[in-house]
Amino acid sequence: MRGFKNFLMQGDLIVIAVGLSIALAFSTLIGSFTNAVITPLVNAAGGSGAEGLGFHVNGQFVDFGAVISAIIYFIIFVAVIYFAIVVPYRHIRARRGETAFGDPAPTKTCPYCLSDVPSEASKCKFCTSALDVASPGL
Repeated sequence: MRGFKNFLMQGDLIVIAVGLSIALAFSTLIGSFTNAVITPLVNAAGGSGAEGLGFHVNGQFVDFGAVISAIIYFIIFVAVIYFAIVVPYRHIRARRGETAFGDPAPTKTCPYCLSDVPSEASKCKFCTSALDVASPGL
């Protein structure tokens, strides 16, 4: 059980799970937009419509109610993911002395190759040029 717990608490696994959940919710949002708005506009040459929040274009009903519903679903779903997974995970990682989903480390730009390197770096990891450590905002 300890190995399984360690596997579940890996940072990459949680990040992937959150990303997949948000991608699935976003997929629902895009699918609803496509089915409710784009398809009727493309098929506006003819056909019958349905009732709801929206308007008619050449007999086709553009249903904004379904899109608004999908947006509300997306916001609620992301909030649930945040409060049910991200906040407890961040708390557990903080108790272990680790940072999860925090701000990225400060960086500076190498004046020679224009790549971003950590602000404490004395050498660029890309072009190996010597950098001035005293000025983090090169």
